[in-house]
Amino acid sequence: MAVELQREMVDLLPRMRRFAYTLTGSIEEADDVVQSACERALSRLHQFKPGSRLDSWMFRIVQNISIDRMRKKKRRNEVNDPEAFEAVEYDARIHEGTEARLELALVRAEISRLPEEQQMVLALVTVDGMSYQEAAETLDVPIGTVMSRLARARKKLAAALENGSGNAPKQNGRP
Repeated sequence: MAVELQREMVDLLPRMRRFAYTLTGSIEEADDVVQSACERALSRLHQFKPGSRLDSWMFRIVQNISIDRMRKKKRRNEVNDPEAFEAVEYDARIHEGTEARLELALVRAEISRLPEEQQMVLALVTVDGMSYQEAAETLDVPIGTVMSRLARARKKLAAALENGSGNAPKQNGRP
């Protein structure tokens, strides 16, 4: 049984990496989160309930590790500065699609500003391609909660993209 679970875990690595990247905004950090999740899962295989979904269990572990790391960063006053990305010198001859990259940076920055709950749902549904039901099971919340969190996240991202500044548009002179 353990060998079979380990094989399934290897098959999940790309999905877990995408999910972790969405949560962390950094490939290196995402790789660290996935590695930690795999280590934790392998050391706790006895806690996995046969017949349940391995992907849900693994995504939950990735989510928990990511949250723990974010909390530690906040305590150490480390800030992920999306503007640092824009400060890097850019050579147009080497890189194509400047507008797409800037928009992607804007989207990433806005995603990092979303509440953790909305980031998780957005990552599972839009990045990993889970159904609402699968995301609800993974996060252990009702499907309606998944739908409302996703709707709020999409609305905030759309407003930021319309504004183009990375901040939600002002209404009646107020943020």
